[in-house]
Amino acid sequence: MLDPVLLFFLLGVTAGLLRSELRLPAAVYDLVSMLLLLAIGLKGGIELAKQPFGELALQAIAVIAMGALLPLVAFPVLRFLGRFPRADAASIAAHYGSVSVATYAVASAWFTSRQIDFEAHMPFLLAVLEIPAILVGILLARGVSRDMRIGAVAHEVFLGKGIVLLVGGLLIGWAAGPEGLTSVKPLFFDLFKGILALFLLEMGLITAAQFGSLKRHGPFLVLFGIAMPLFSSVVGMALGYALGLSPGGTAMLAILAASASYIAVPAAMRISVPQANPTLSLAASLGVTFPFNVLVGIPLYHAMTTKLFALTGG
Repeated sequence: MLDPVLLFFLLGVTAGLLRSELRLPAAVYDLVSMLLLLAIGLKGGIELAKQPFGELALQAIAVIAMGALLPLVAFPVLRFLGRFPRADAASIAAHYGSVSVATYAVASAWFTSRQIDFEAHMPFLLAVLEIPAILVGILLARGVSRDMRIGAVAHEVFLGKGIVLLVGGLLIGWAAGPEGLTSVKPLFFDLFKGILALFLLEMGLITAAQFGSLKRHGPFLVLFGIAMPLFSSVVGMALGYALGLSPGGTAMLAILAASASYIAVPAAMRISVPQANPTLSLAASLGVTFPFNVLVGIPLYHAMTTKLFALTGG
């Protein structure tokens, strides 16, 4: 039986494909997005204070390395097999090295409903994973040159709305602790799944709008949009296992690795690689990978991780 939040996503996709007039007002969608990011950050921040710094630093370095590696793998596939122009190949590759907050939110709700435990500082790793792929993607597209707008790129990467809200939520949760957040718990924690359901309703509508681009650009993006997250999930799973994460934490890192950005990376690419066609990236990440992950990937990656731990006795 599908989780109700996924049914909201399917409702949005169906309404979009049928060209319904259903839309969330832009202000409502912005508010829902902000609440979702803050809720994830607050939950992670509470647990962040309990973690030893040395262990967190090691995990952060490893995740940064993974975030830099994945676009380096994706780029030659897109460039030489997909025959995309250099800028487009680099832009799409950057999307697949970064992470989707919405996919993490769905996975978190899925894990919680099945009482699957995972490391609560995952939002910290989520924030870390947003950044390296953007920098690698820019370098792949442009190389190192004097005319790079480093200040503008850094501002977009580190001070974009998503990162500010996520990191801000982490810091507030870390500083206030569970007792200090009691007064805001009903909004950010108790209503989390309702907020997520509204967010996914709009995401379904946006996803449906990308299907037309997939028709125009052939089957390669569909194939890549499924094959790349499958490969990335194995990389994330192997890294989680090597870091000694719990089975749930290892599965969650696999999900983060398999997800593809459609918020932070497009904004950064728009500034640094304006010649790249954003429709191609969004058609793959939002039109293929996001629905694949939320409908099929999350339970699949968890099953793969369970099998790994069963085979290794971990």
